[in-house]
Amino acid sequence: MSTQAQGNPHWIAALLSWHWLPLVLRAALVSAYVIGGVAKLANFHAAVLEQAHFGLHPGWLWAALAIIVELGGSACVIFNRFVWLGAGGLGALTAVAMFVANDFWNLSGDAHFVALNAFFEHLGLIAALVMATCLAGIKHSSGHAGSQQNLKGR
Repeated sequence: MSTQAQGNPHWIAALLSWHWLPLVLRAALVSAYVIGGVAKLANFHAAVLEQAHFGLHPGWLWAALAIIVELGGSACVIFNRFVWLGAGGLGALTAVAMFVANDFWNLSGDAHFVALNAFFEHLGLIAALVMATCLAGIKHSSGHAGSQQNLKGR
């Protein structure tokens, strides 16, 4: 189905037909994970303390797993290879963070509001990762963004 048939204005269809757009969008989607993974790698001791702060023991193991998932999963999504694995790992990591760090049900006042907001932002990010997995096999071509074509080469 063409972007015009989906009801998009011509200028939106033109933007969506840019061949490099999917790569940029995948990189933007996982940018926080790349930054987080690099920061944890650069200061592993702080990453261990962060994990321990949230009750994840042993902290070194959880920090190492977070780095592997954040960097490895991001690479899978960005390069559109094994997206199901990379996005799945990032989604699982995000779900753990949602429940461990954003326990709004145990908070009140301003802290409740902040944690509730962060919880649902993380939920939206998980949904975007699922969507990226759904779109991973769709080949985009000029004027036909969103059409299902030649799924080889995934």
